[in-house]
Amino acid sequence: MSPETDINSINLHSKELTAVPCNVFKCTNLQILHLSNNSITNLPKNLFILSKLEILTLEGNGLVHLPAEISHLSHLTALNVNRNQIADLPSEIGKLKKIKQIFANQYNITQLPSSNLHVLNLDCNQISTLPKAIFKLSQLVKLSLSGNLLKSLPKEVGDLKNLRELDLNKNQLTFLPVQLYNLTSLEELNLDDNKLTGISDNLQNLKQLKLLSVANNFLKAITEKVCWCPEIECLKLSGNQISKLPKKIHHLKNLKELRVDRNVLQELPEQLSHLGDLSVIVCAQNNLLHLPIELKNCGQITKVDLSGNKLTEFPQVLSSLTSLLYLNLNQNNIFEIGDSIIDNTKLEHLELNGNRLSVFSVHICSLRNLTYLDLSKNEISSLPSDIFKMESLCELFLHSNKFQCFPPELCTLKHLMKIDLSQNLIQTVPLQICHLQDLRDLNLSNNRFKTFPNEIFGVGSLEILKIGQDNGMKFTSLPEDLGKLQKLKELDISNNALTTLPDSIGEVKKLVQLTATNNSLCHLPAALSSMEALQQLCLKGNQLTSLPSNIAGLQKLQQIHLEENPIVRPPLTLCEGKQLYPIGRYLHSADLRDEKVLQKIFKLVSCNVTKEDFRFFCKKLHIKEEIIKGIAKSRSLELPDKILHMLNMWKAEQHPNSTPVDISDQLIRVLLMCDLYNTALKVNMLKIHSKAIKF
Repeated sequence: MSPETDINSINLHSKELTAVPCNVFKCTNLQILHLSNNSITNLPKNLFILSKLEILTLEGNGLVHLPAEISHLSHLTALNVNRNQIADLPSEIGKLKKIKQIFANQYNITQLPSSNLHVLNLDCNQISTLPKAIFKLSQLVKLSLSGNLLKSLPKEVGDLKNLRELDLNKNQLTFLPVQLYNLTSLEELNLDDNKLTGISDNLQNLKQLKLLSVANNFLKAITEKVCWCPEIECLKLSGNQISKLPKKIHHLKNLKELRVDRNVLQELPEQLSHLGDLSVIVCAQNNLLHLPIELKNCGQITKVDLSGNKLTEFPQVLSSLTSLLYLNLNQNNIFEIGDSIIDNTKLEHLELNGNRLSVFSVHICSLRNLTYLDLSKNEISSLPSDIFKMESLCELFLHSNKFQCFPPELCTLKHLMKIDLSQNLIQTVPLQICHLQDLRDLNLSNNRFKTFPNEIFGVGSLEILKIGQDNGMKFTSLPEDLGKLQKLKELDISNNALTTLPDSIGEVKKLVQLTATNNSLCHLPAALSSMEALQQLCLKGNQLTSLPSNIAGLQKLQQIHLEENPIVRPPLTLCEGKQLYPIGRYLHSADLRDEKVLQKIFKLVSCNVTKEDFRFFCKKLHIKEEIIKGIAKSRSLELPDKILHMLNMWKAEQHPNSTPVDISDQLIRVLLMCDLYNTALKVNMLKIHSKAIKF
């Protein structure tokens, strides 16, 4: 038996293929073939000799049709042709007796062959009218039609008696046909993001329904008959205009997840207390003033989101939910956190952003399992010493408060990985910050530092550092110690007054993203080219007139943002593409041209410096006396050659990293110091003339 016949699965996903490799056709026992995300435009007839093929994935290619020979794949059970350019599936697919699943989204299907399908995915096809053939697929179990242009459904939808999952989200449905409610096997019904104003009482016919999602419609009420669907486990009514929940919601004994956020509820019904399996309540962005005390009976609740309501105190009933893991109370009017919270011993995630807290409650420190805490946008100015007890805390958000210094108490939390103290009044950082050796992400932007806090460089684990200064004192320079942050991947130093970047930035080899928008950068250091991992460079709103030639060495750079700079080299229109390759090509050509111009300038100067001025001119170039004497005595060189030799030596030794343009500017200054005004004028005229020449 040949090795090929032993192969039953081949994965050629994302291999930049333009055709199916010939070796595939030798694998006569092949059952699974993945060819997704390539550039294949045609399927060869040889492919269809693989008669044992069961799964064929062609997603994300350039196919415009499927050959009729596909009917030869008699064992095919699943076909994925998502994201191609096929208009019609061939009728021969109807001969595939074992086909169960077809995925054909993101192109314009207008016809569909009859077959023994179980799963059909026609998402994102711009369909406005459903092909009648769909409703003849009597064995269909799952039908997905999301992201189309359907305004209505035909009554034939009721013929799909075996349908268990129906996804109609992101269409334009304004009503549902009564026949839809004849689908008594339906277990999941997704109607999100349509234009429905109501759900029929006939919903009660769907006794097997486990998921009902009608988010982001125009419902002002949900039919009471939903309570006659006893198997519902997840009810999603988010983003409507519902003011009350059904009175008999307690009949939904299997309900585990209730999502009613972004409505106009003023209260939750006390009947929820009878739902013993309820695990998730999301009631954000409503008008709640309190929670019913009866909720204390829901001992299985693990997640509660009450953000964006009108609560003025921490709801007492929450302390009875001893299984609670996730609690979001953002954007309320809560003044304090009392001792009742200490009973939520399992709590891992707590959000109290945007309330009216003036104190970091010591009772929060009792939550030893808390890993995520957000107390941003309050009036807190200090931390309790007991914070050291929060030994599991990994992420802490305290931005937009009243801290005047970096809280030294934080330095006892050795497992902290992320701290956000931006938008405070901080002026200093303690040396103890070096104890946070697990810290990965630090945001100190928009505080009141007078000088850059060097203490940060003691945190060698940092991967993300943000220290922009919108207001108050702005940094004019960065310390050379920046190079100590060897693990740094993202640096944001926006909105300062930096005129340059330190050479040590080239030592930060792992930096992926550098953001230095709205500074006063006039030039970039040559060391920038050493940042071999850099992918994004944002320099918008600076004073850059040119880019260093070696910037083309940043091989991984994907985007460079240079908007709002007076940049002329390369031209700003070229920079608007934000791509390094064309910028690099321009700079390479410009360098060759500038170097030629510089050599012309050197030759011009060499012919205009007299023998009397030679020694003084060389001294102003800071050439060593012994070298000047040696060249002066040489009889093998004429005076212009001697001067040219000196100029090239000056360039190589004293300006190895300078651009030809900078060197010519420096040379003009030297000529002026030597009172060689006419020569300086000639050099300047040559420069002006060379700029007018296009290349």
